Amino acid sequence: QVQLVESGGGSVQSGGSLKLSCAASGYTSSRYCMGWFRQAPGQEREGVALIDGKDGTYYRDSVRGRFTISRDSGKNTLDLQLNNLKSEDTAMYYCAARSGGYCDWPPHQFDYWGQGTQVTVSS
Repeated sequence: QVQLVESGGGSVQSGGSLKLSCAASGYTSSRYCMGWFRQAPGQEREGVALIDGKDGTYYRDSVRGRFTISRDSGKNTLDLQLNNLKSEDTAMYYCAARSGGYCDWPPHQFDYWGQGTQVTVSS
């Protein structure tokens, strides 16, 4: 059974940093497309960063240069480093995995989801 458990959220001031982690179990994460998504109240869930089966990385325009996604295959973990945070980054952040190495942005393409971790940025 695939399980994803996020940690590392919290509250920071604008310009601050956080690191989110996702512990995966029940499969070999290096063979999957994995990603971080976020959802703010009243808004649709959106993709933030993806990493494919060959460790290629992809970012939404608004976070490129500030966020970094990485994977530790030995530990079966997925991280997201968030730097220079802005108030518009405030949301619940979710880790997700998609069977197969190919990545695509739509949330419905992902098969497994964590429970989420809250990131709150105050200006």
